[in-house]
Amino acid sequence: MEQPNTIPDALSLAEAIRSGAKTPDELLSEAILRIETENPELNAVVQTLYEEARERIAAGLPDGPFRGVPILLKDLDAPLAGAPLYCGTRFLRDRAFRADTNAYFVDRLLAAGFVPIGKTNTPEFGLAVTTEPLSYGPTRNPWNPAHSAGGSSGGSAAAVAAGLISIAHASDGGGSIRIPASACGLVGLKPSRGRVSLGPEYGSYWHGFVTNHVVTRSVRDTAAALDVVAGMEPGDPYTAPTPARLFAEEARIAPRRMRVGLMMETPGKRNSLHPACAEAVQRTGRTLEALGHEVGEAYPEILNQVEERNGHFTTVVVSWTAAVLAHWEAYLGESIGEDGVEPLTANLAAFGRTISAADYLATIKWCEAFTRRMAAWWANGYDLLVTPTLGTPPPLIGTLTSPDGDLAPIMEALEEFSPFVAPFNMTGQPAISLPVHQSDAGLPIGVQCIAPYGREDLLLQVGAQLEAAMAWADRRPGVFAQ
Repeated sequence: MEQPNTIPDALSLAEAIRSGAKTPDELLSEAILRIETENPELNAVVQTLYEEARERIAAGLPDGPFRGVPILLKDLDAPLAGAPLYCGTRFLRDRAFRADTNAYFVDRLLAAGFVPIGKTNTPEFGLAVTTEPLSYGPTRNPWNPAHSAGGSSGGSAAAVAAGLISIAHASDGGGSIRIPASACGLVGLKPSRGRVSLGPEYGSYWHGFVTNHVVTRSVRDTAAALDVVAGMEPGDPYTAPTPARLFAEEARIAPRRMRVGLMMETPGKRNSLHPACAEAVQRTGRTLEALGHEVGEAYPEILNQVEERNGHFTTVVVSWTAAVLAHWEAYLGESIGEDGVEPLTANLAAFGRTISAADYLATIKWCEAFTRRMAAWWANGYDLLVTPTLGTPPPLIGTLTSPDGDLAPIMEALEEFSPFVAPFNMTGQPAISLPVHQSDAGLPIGVQCIAPYGREDLLLQVGAQLEAAMAWADRRPGVFAQ
C-alpha cells in the first residue's frame, strides 16, 4: 500500500537516507532547527542530546531499517546510558541524575539505526493523564496551545504532531500512549503485555499494566517500529505470542471480514459522552461497515464494573508509587520527603503505604479474573471492539491538575475525560488510538480499537484500512514546523 501521508514519516526519512537523497547529518540538523523554532511555544522537548547525536552519527550507525532517523525519548521508562533521566520530577532534575545503562527497548532502537536527539516532557513518574509537571511546566497541544496534549506521553505526542520529529517513544500504564495520541491527532498503539521488554530494570511494572512503544503519524511507522522493539530479552518473566508475520507486513494486508462491536456510552453510564467522541465512533462504524465488516453496538458487560475496577487499578498504582519513591531513596541514599515530590505524588505514595500485602494480592487476583471475563467477549465471537479513546476532547491546560494533591477532583475529572483506556492495561490486550475525527473547535478526536491478546496484527490491518478510507494523514495543527 502506498504511504498516503504527504508529511514525511519515519520510514520515508529512512528511505531518503538509503536512496542518498538525505544524510543522517542533514536529518539531524533539520530536526534541531524545527525543535529550536517551535518547541518554545509547545514545551514538548525538555532536554536536548544534539552533541551526543552528532557523535553517534560520526561513529557510524547500524544498517537498520531506521538508519539515521532522529527520535525523541520520553523522559520515563526508557533510560539511555549517560543521558539525563529525570522522570518528570524535580529531585532527580536537581541532582542532574543520569542513567548508567540502556533499557533493552533503547538498545533495540539504537540497533535499528535511530538517533536519539532529546527527551520529552512527562508528568512526574507518569502519574497524570496530562503533561503539566511542576519540574518543567505544561506541554501545550499544537492544535490549540491553550489545551492539554494529554499524558503521560504528552511531550512526545506534541512533538510528533507539530512536525518537530517523525516518531517518538511513548509508554502506557493507564492510557499514556493512547490518550496523547488522541489529543494530538496521532496513531498510538499500546502493544500486548509482554510484547516489549521492560528489562533490564523490570520484568513488569504496575503488575504488567505498563508497556513501551511509540507515537507516530502513520500506521506503517507504528507497525515497523513494533518489529524493531518487540521480542523477549534474557530474564523476562513472559512474552507475547510470536507473530505469524512481520508487523510491517500486517499493515499491508487487508483484514478479513470482522465482527465489530461499537461502544457508544461511557462504562456504567456514569458520565455523558461528548457528542464529538460519539460521532467519531459512529463514523468509524459506518466506514467499517462500508468496508465489508459486520458492525453493531455491543461491548463486554464487565466494563460496567467501574467502581470496583477503579479501586483495584488505584491499589496497583499507589502501591507502585510508594515503591518507586522507596527505590530512589535507596538508590540515592537520601530521604526524598513529601516536599521533594509534587503533592499528588506524595498523596498517592502515602496511600500506597497503607496497602497491605494481602490487599495487594487480592487486587492481583481480581485483575486476573477481570482479564478472563473480558477475554470471553472476544472468545464468544467478536474480533474487534471500537470505543472512543477519550470521553471528551482535550481539555484546557490546568483542568486535570491538582496543585494541592487532592485526589477527589482529579478522580472526578479523570472519570469524565478518560474512562475507556485503563481497562486494557489491566487485561494486557493490544489497543490502538486512531485520529479519525475532529471536534467543531478543530481539536483531534480519536477512536480506540481493541483486539484479543496477542493480536496486534488485526489492529494494524484495520488501522491501515481506516487510514486509507478516512484520510486523516494530511491534517496539520496550527503549530507546525514547516
